[in-house]
Amino acid sequence: MAAVSETIPAALQPDVDAALDWFNGTQSDVFEVTGIIDADLAVEADTPRELKLVLCGGDTCQQRSFRVARSAEGFDVAYSETEPSDDDTATKVQSELDPPPGARRAWLDKVLGKHKFVVLVFYRGFW
Repeated sequence: MAAVSETIPAALQPDVDAALDWFNGTQSDVFEVTGIIDADLAVEADTPRELKLVLCGGDTCQQRSFRVARSAEGFDVAYSETEPSDDDTATKVQSELDPPPGARRAWLDKVLGKHKFVVLVFYRGFW
């Protein structure tokens, strides 16, 4: 089972920052990293590293996998070739009963300021 952590190891922080900057350059919303999956495996890996990140921005959270390699210009970032497809159930990340800590940081306060009440729905562990 995959290990999800909210803390990014210091050795991976530059790689995570590069992946996040690259990803944000392709999105209309600004995302932040709220978790990493199997950080220990990524720390031990040689370059290029495969990073499985939990990214939250706007009203969505998603898990994305990146291949990050250091280069003379900084970092080369691309989506991982091992990113699971929709019909590939063997390699999918397990659902969590709750969003990872901090995944919706300040989201509820922002939404409650716009509405009188908010309904949160959790279905079978998917958030």
